[in-house]
Amino acid sequence: MLGRMKLHVRAAPNAHRSEVIGWENDARSGRVLRVRVAAPPVEGKANAALRDFLARTLDLPRSQVVLDRGNASRLKCFEIPDGTPLP
Repeated sequence: MLGRMKLHVRAAPNAHRSEVIGWENDARSGRVLRVRVAAPPVEGKANAALRDFLARTLDLPRSQVVLDRGNASRLKCFEIPDGTPLP
């Protein structure tokens, strides 16, 4: 079984389109990936859209992208397989 690594993401919902903005340093989490998501932050829609977008972007099955922390926050932590190439 492969190990898992943490991917910290700062999400911006209600964007015109889903896209990766780039990396930035966060005082709390260290290095985070900024991502815009074309879904509203209502009833988990933005979280589901972000998970799907990350899976497509990282060329992973959706089941391999797991939201670990940050369900109701813009700062989220996902678990992905170790060694996954990051943008």
